[in-house]
Amino acid sequence: MQQDQHPDYHPVVFRDRAAGYAFLTRSTATSDRTIDWDDGRTYPVVDVEISSESHPFYTGTARTVDTEGRIARFEKRYGSPSPASGGDDAA
Repeated sequence: MQQDQHPDYHPVVFRDRAAGYAFLTRSTATSDRTIDWDDGRTYPVVDVEISSESHPFYTGTARTVDTEGRIARFEKRYGSPSPASGGDDAA
């Protein structure tokens, strides 16, 4: 088996600047900047734009912006459904 084929796998702190949240994990990512962690050790820190703390899907703040409305757009394109196509018939 060949030696030295895998990259260095070490502890790294990922910091989400938008949420003010940081977490320590193991990764192959590198950085010139460091941070003093709660355990008293210094680890390299990698700033990320978004994490599970700030992503709308995980925080529950995801919104679907529908400017015209899907049903209105469908009816405009194909016309509204005719009353004889289903539903209650009084006859």
